Amino acid sequence: MECLHYQSAMSRPSRVEDWIEIEASDSPDGSWLTMMSRVAAFHHKHDFASEENNGHDMGYRVALTVEELGEFAAAITKGKPKEEAAEELADLLILILGHSLAMKIDLEAEFHQKMDRIMQRPARRGNLGIRVTEYTGE
Repeated sequence: MECLHYQSAMSRPSRVEDWIEIEASDSPDGSWLTMMSRVAAFHHKHDFASEENNGHDMGYRVALTVEELGEFAAAITKGKPKEEAAEELADLLILILGHSLAMKIDLEAEFHQKMDRIMQRPARRGNLGIRVTEYTGE
């Protein structure tokens, strides 16, 4: 099932330069536009794309993501306050949004296309619980 209700990728922002031109709120407003423009402003402020800063080295970015995922896991498994887990989860989201900027990917469109596909998948029960996957174990 194709996601037809989204504009073509050519007309949607995907680069830091595109996003920082969009005026968005600095307050939570439930908007993808606000989240992406704020992450773009952060990338622009620190010039992550510059050669001096090693550009958008995706290997480094993935390592940072693994580090943050570990911090989130520790917050959960060590029974830390919900606020600490929430902060680590926010770190992960900021990194993921930043990955889409680094790779010039329209993550919102990709999200909706993927959701359209996975909504068609059956749930399967594994040893640890329900999974919704194309994997059949064969």
